Amino acid sequence: MATFPLEQMPQLIKDFAAYKLTIQACSSKTVDEYLCDLRLFFKYIYATRNRISLFSEFFDKIDLSRLDNDFICSVTTEEIYDFFIYLTNERRNGASAKSRKLSAIKAFYKFICQKKRLMDKNPAIDMEGPKKRQALPKHLSMEESLSLLDAVESDTESQSKERDYAIITLFLNCGMRLSELCGINLSDLDRELRSLRVLGKGNKERIVYLNDACRDALNKYLPIRRDEKYKRANTNALFVSKQYKRISNKTVQWLVYKYLSLAGLEYKHYSTHKLRHTAATLMYQTGKVDVRVLKEILGHEQLNTTQIYTHVSNKGMQDAINNNPLASVKRKKKDS
Repeated sequence: MATFPLEQMPQLIKDFAAYKLTIQACSSKTVDEYLCDLRLFFKYIYATRNRISLFSEFFDKIDLSRLDNDFICSVTTEEIYDFFIYLTNERRNGASAKSRKLSAIKAFYKFICQKKRLMDKNPAIDMEGPKKRQALPKHLSMEESLSLLDAVESDTESQSKERDYAIITLFLNCGMRLSELCGINLSDLDRELRSLRVLGKGNKERIVYLNDACRDALNKYLPIRRDEKYKRANTNALFVSKQYKRISNKTVQWLVYKYLSLAGLEYKHYSTHKLRHTAATLMYQTGKVDVRVLKEILGHEQLNTTQIYTHVSNKGMQDAINNNPLASVKRKKKDS
């Protein structure tokens, strides 16, 4: 269920949100992002048509719930282009932020044209997104990964060391998303701990295979999870909080930051998603995993999403330079 206040939105956008959540099985986070972007877009359209300053208090108070279908269907391609000029010049949005907003607008008008049949032509259909800089994924090195695990192991004050160690181990070895890890149920584990089932993006299930490190961590945690006191949890969740509820995304994020700090790695601004990058990068660079296999492990829909991990490591580039046949050729001394 989306958490965005839908009462502030026109009926067409409410219908769009319901379609995304129920028919296309998008996550509530994705739908909330769409709604947030559409709210700004239609505030901009309403304000510019009615000559309301984009920087006044009246802009923030625009009531979109009164917008009817005629208003929404009258939006032109030129107005969408003007909106992106506004995002660039006034809001200083980068390529990623603008791409996300364009995706929301395109998806919304596609819904209006193809599902609602209220328009003959999608005004955003031919718009191209801004070119994004392809950034290499930030990840922990092998040594940093070991330091992180050691930080959990050495935490004498923790009352949930086994749980936390299992969480970090699954992140570093399996490359799960945060929501996937928090959503694991006890019933998702097979009896021999050879694999588990996760629910990924778009409610798509996949099997994640477990290695020795994961089995060892889970074997040490599961007796605690199955202890008598946890029966009051009344949940099938694998990982539970001190309140005996399914562990939340925020709690996992907090504990990852905590152990990164204990490992002396907080200055690198790593996150749970960086641990996913770490697993993928180590599997590809060190484990020599084929990129197509890596795609299935990570639950990517498109191969080009996975190909970001095929970048050459710094060590590989350094070795290539050192192996140049001219690497040992030095300048001869001049005769004095």
